[in-house]
Amino acid sequence: MCGIVAYIGKKEAYPIVLKGLKRLEYRGYDSSGIALLKDGEIKLFKKEGKVANLEEHVVSKDNSGTRGIGHTRWATHGPPNDKNAHPHLSEDGDIALVHNGIIENYDVLRQELESKGYQFNSDTDTEVLCYLIADIKKNTGHKLGKSVRLALQQVVGAYAIVVMCKDEPNKLIAARKSSPLVLGIGKDNDFYVASDATPIVEYTKQVVYLNDGEIAILNQEKGLKLYNIDEVKKDPYVEELELHLEALEKGGYDHFMLKEIHEQPHSIEDCFRGRLNAKEGWVSLGGIKYYENDIINANRIVMVACGTSWHACLVGEYLFEDLARINVEVEYASEFRYRNPIINEGDIVLAISQSGETADTMAALELAKSKGATILGICNVVGSSISRVTDAGSYTHAGPEIGVASTKAFTAQVTVLTLMAASLARKKGKLNESKFRNLLSSLEAIPQKVQLVLDKTDKIKKIAEKYKDASNALYLGRGSSFPVALEGALKLKEISYIHAEGYPAAEMKHGPIALIDEEMPVFVIATKGPSYEKVVSNIQEVKARKGKIIAIVTEGDEQVKEFADDFIEIPETNEYLVPLIATVPFQILSYYIAVMRDCNVDQPRNLAKSVTVE
Repeated sequence: MCGIVAYIGKKEAYPIVLKGLKRLEYRGYDSSGIALLKDGEIKLFKKEGKVANLEEHVVSKDNSGTRGIGHTRWATHGPPNDKNAHPHLSEDGDIALVHNGIIENYDVLRQELESKGYQFNSDTDTEVLCYLIADIKKNTGHKLGKSVRLALQQVVGAYAIVVMCKDEPNKLIAARKSSPLVLGIGKDNDFYVASDATPIVEYTKQVVYLNDGEIAILNQEKGLKLYNIDEVKKDPYVEELELHLEALEKGGYDHFMLKEIHEQPHSIEDCFRGRLNAKEGWVSLGGIKYYENDIINANRIVMVACGTSWHACLVGEYLFEDLARINVEVEYASEFRYRNPIINEGDIVLAISQSGETADTMAALELAKSKGATILGICNVVGSSISRVTDAGSYTHAGPEIGVASTKAFTAQVTVLTLMAASLARKKGKLNESKFRNLLSSLEAIPQKVQLVLDKTDKIKKIAEKYKDASNALYLGRGSSFPVALEGALKLKEISYIHAEGYPAAEMKHGPIALIDEEMPVFVIATKGPSYEKVVSNIQEVKARKGKIIAIVTEGDEQVKEFADDFIEIPETNEYLVPLIATVPFQILSYYIAVMRDCNVDQPRNLAKSVTVE
């Protein structure tokens, strides 16, 4: 989850690395640091807290140098403070290292090094790796690259690292296993390294995505050399970045989250652009085209994900089973591999992740692959680990999501799942031509309908004002709206720190109803559909206990309005597409409640984007 940036070349490194850390701060903001190499000396700057603290700390100091590595931290081993901030130095100060991941056997390695007389300055697993590399280099006489390789052969766990050394000033060493790392190739053997492409795109479009077990030697004199962990040389595969710099800016919005909420009409449309044509009556997902028969004939589909993506899977389960009549099971990726799941050849395992780097989801895929399942992926980030390890899949094309609380990623994932379910249902003969075309036409209209909800922001903001001081909240939905309730509750928890729970509306009376009193806001998706009357009954049960009802209703509804304390109307749509619209008011509501509570919307406490550790 931490962010890594590095540069070696002819330009000053500090401004490049600092700007890169700001771009990657969504990955962690417990502390940050930069190491610069100049004239045979490593200058180290580290500070607890956000990157702004580091920038202020360095203002009056010499920050010159054309080689540098930087890091923004999400704490795992050791509390957030100056000493635990990266980069870490070897005991003799000759080597500097930044690391994203977890060294699982760090304690054993630390004890071995302590027995040799080494004394550690931090509580981190990273410092242990830095000392280990230095120890190997000192005792073997090997160069930095080989010393790193030999050290990594002793490591158990996940890592993305960049290393530099006083003795070899023209080199940076980069390596990865289960954590992302991207190399940017500039002019005149300038090289950039980062956890993702966002810090690189400003300087070059030529990138190499490191694969697991690869080690890159970035030499300003000799260029890029790539090896695997066994020192077998590999040919780098250079790709052209499609990322645009303006997508990384707030674009006049106060927060990235607000920008990303308002981008959803466009991001949803970008999801299905070129993939459906309602007028001609076709859906085409090129990424899974050759696996459609496998999916149709599969014993079952197992969807794995974490967080918001898991909620998208729940919507997908409803779509696949109802439309295509395909058996679906939804699993938390973080639990999947620890309970010896039954996976057989003929099963399809579909992983969903915004970043494409989620460690638990990657581990679930590796397990499924080892058991002979066909593995597919849906992710947003081009070149991500999930996109490379899966047999096939689809990108959501939602554009960069910088806000830690996911918004447009959810609606993009649900859009792709809808396309998949519709396509499979048509090919299986489970959806007649009329219903198929109606679904496609309704999907094409979703961006406009989402915009109509966004136009109600002022009203939603007033509702937020009424409930911003609540200490608890309940979210209720039925059918495919139940995952929307879960997602709404998650958004409120993530950014406003109000305890909230999502529940199937009918399950409320099996426990949560005990919590309801005149102080409890209950958010209910009560749109027109098969369960409408049942939801109305659930609303009456809440009102009988003096709970406050905030209802998401279909435009023109009168029945629910009669009971609701507050309501938000959304345009009528095909029942299968309600989640794409109903989730938007909850996103807006959570955003403004968080703002009114003076919370850091884009960087909520204890969280980070792209969870690359278990």
